[in-house]
Amino acid sequence: MKGLVVACAALLAASGIARADGDAARGEQRFAECAPCHALTRDVESIGPSLYGLFGRKAGTSPDFRYSPAFKRSGVTWNAQSLDKYLADPQAFIPGNRMPFAGITDATARTDLIAYLAKTFK
Repeated sequence: MKGLVVACAALLAASGIARADGDAARGEQRFAECAPCHALTRDVESIGPSLYGLFGRKAGTSPDFRYSPAFKRSGVTWNAQSLDKYLADPQAFIPGNRMPFAGITDATARTDLIAYLAKTFK
């Protein structure tokens, strides 16, 4: 669970439209594990960056958060697909990132979480 919270930090930077088959209500429940580290409101940084404006944002560019060099140079623009890959295995997707999160192996859980974030930022 702690890992999922941090993973949500990974959410820390995503863009695109979530897959239509995700269940946003289940995703909201999943996000509760991310909330200790990530806010959904503008300009609220914590242990992890705010996820406000996540979709379409380049990884490592929120101005008020100190990202790892790996995140800054990743070249990733967040969308449903990149977020899904990141949440599955953050270290494999962006090697050297500082988020201490092992990933979410359950594809349905990732899809639900992404659907929730997409609905939140419509």
